[in-house]
Amino acid sequence: MKLATKDLLRLATVGSVDDGKSTLIGRLLVDTRQLFDDQLDAVQAASERRGVGDLDLSFVTDGLRAEREQGITIDVAYRYASTPTRKFIIADCPGHVQYTRNMATGASTADVALVVLNVAHGLKEQTRRHLCIAALLGVRTIIVAVNKMDEVHWSESAYVGVVDEVTTLAHDLGFESVTTIPVSALWGENVVERSSHLDWYDGPTVLQALEACQAGSWTHTRSGARLPVQWVLRQNGGGRTYAGMLNGAPLHEGDVVTLLPANVETTISSITSGSGARTAATAGLSIDVGLAHETDAGRGDLLATAPLPQVTKEFTATVCWFGEQPWRANQRLRLKHTTKVTPVRLRELTGVVDIETLSVRSSDELATNDIGLATLQTADWIAVDDYRDNRVTGSFVIIDEATNATVAAGMVGRASFL
Repeated sequence: MKLATKDLLRLATVGSVDDGKSTLIGRLLVDTRQLFDDQLDAVQAASERRGVGDLDLSFVTDGLRAEREQGITIDVAYRYASTPTRKFIIADCPGHVQYTRNMATGASTADVALVVLNVAHGLKEQTRRHLCIAALLGVRTIIVAVNKMDEVHWSESAYVGVVDEVTTLAHDLGFESVTTIPVSALWGENVVERSSHLDWYDGPTVLQALEACQAGSWTHTRSGARLPVQWVLRQNGGGRTYAGMLNGAPLHEGDVVTLLPANVETTISSITSGSGARTAATAGLSIDVGLAHETDAGRGDLLATAPLPQVTKEFTATVCWFGEQPWRANQRLRLKHTTKVTPVRLRELTGVVDIETLSVRSSDELATNDIGLATLQTADWIAVDDYRDNRVTGSFVIIDEATNATVAAGMVGRASFL
């Protein structure tokens, strides 16, 4: 299990609309021979319908008909690839500002963000916003593909100017690893094969940089084991077990656990997964566990090992607001945290992040695509970790009660760059 997780790299492409994200991923898939003939034929047919003379590689990931007709990515497109040394799950995220919520979804489990910039335009506001969200979501490694180098005649000075700009922002946001690469996705320069036009550059290609990245970062945690109870299962012959997906630290038979928010201490008496009984389980595995003592645990409760999360009805959070209508103090919505759903209100808004300066400016509401620092108050007790300690029990979404639409994504705690 551990080996498979380490061998699999999850990456999300981020950046502004028209900077070439879909074309870059299409080029990566085509040049590593990941597509079947019928898939290439479908892309060719779509290119012809739109009057594109050559093969439009952006159509490799733009699977929705509306995307191909409009020439933009709307939904997150997931593609799978492999090389002799690594497997990839690629999330091609939309760059248009109105689909920022979809970008956050694609980046939420990523090990690395592949940032695509147009060398002639540099860092646009939406690219800055995407990088802020990626940093909030716990991504610590970025690869920056400075695209469309052919349009500036392979100019080193144009490339260096963009690199200086993005490196400064990456440092301010707290990214731990930044690799910048000059590319032309359209012509396949420095994507899989090295470019003959960029003799002044001696770094890796995009594929080489991806193969060198550390995988499995989404499983890294500073918390104990966390098992949100999703189902209570009645067993033949009596007794109950508690099922859910494990995150955080490994869980072992015999471990002392605390049922939260009731604060009842007990011991793990059995662990079962789809493959049968086992003595231990690791993060990402769906399991059901037996407990040494009878409890009244139900859906929405949490089984945890030390160090325990905070049990609270009020906490500070960094919130990415995607709703069309602004969120103001005391307006009630619903919060979904792991398997628990509870009414929530915005008790206090500290402020909204200025994307240009990364400072927090005063505001009395969260508007569409704002990133805000807020104090939230829930109707029920919930057990939360700081997002930097656990990306599962430290995250939540907010739902509009009237429409059931997801209007926000949130991370428990204050972002490190604020």
